[in-house]
Amino acid sequence: MDGGLLLVGLTSFIEIKGTILEGIFEERLTRFSAIVRVDGGETVPCFLPNPGRLRELLVSGARVVLRRGGAAGGRKTVYDIVGVYSGGVVVSVDSRVPNKLVLQALKNGDLAEFHGYAHFKPEYTYGRARFDFLLYGGSAAKPCLLEVKSCTLVRDGVAMFPDAPTERGARHVLELAKALGEGFRAAILFIIQRRDAKVFTPNDETDPKFGKALREAANRGVEVYAYLASFSGNKITLNGKVEVRL
Repeated sequence: MDGGLLLVGLTSFIEIKGTILEGIFEERLTRFSAIVRVDGGETVPCFLPNPGRLRELLVSGARVVLRRGGAAGGRKTVYDIVGVYSGGVVVSVDSRVPNKLVLQALKNGDLAEFHGYAHFKPEYTYGRARFDFLLYGGSAAKPCLLEVKSCTLVRDGVAMFPDAPTERGARHVLELAKALGEGFRAAILFIIQRRDAKVFTPNDETDPKFGKALREAANRGVEVYAYLASFSGNKITLNGKVEVRL
């Protein structure tokens, strides 16, 4: 452990398909689109695969990483914004990446906390909520409900979630706690999509209700973990576990 960071030899990664290039962010148009000046090219609308606010990252003049995938299949844009530079670090901003990365890590056995499970079912509905994974089978004693959250906000080495109020997030956490009494193991895993965090904590300033719900759930037995993911070239790699401070 170095300043809260546990470096381990993880091998799981997600490869970004298509040509990778860069540009300059100009302005956000909608939750899922923005205007970018592509290096060596024109100023164009791009798809932004993240409905979050991202206000500390998506500022005018910020350098961004783009994926050119073409406008086939009814797409209106040629480029996806997949990363943003922040203080010399590339932050993955594709909110679809954490679930893909976690599924790969579960299959590879890179998440020691979840060893022993044979099957990983995505998008499992339980009660009034849909959770990212149900882990079951194998040598594990109890099936496990696992919720994955994407975290992109880091200040002075401290990763924080959420970056905007999220009633849905708090509701999910409390639903996980309820499942404990019905024979399930329950866990929430924060994937910090950048490599410059040393610890993780709930963002009480932005959403005190989520922080309260997370602490309540943890006190009732919901497990809380946080892992880094680093963006380099065309790969996003699971890169180590960080301390969770509740």
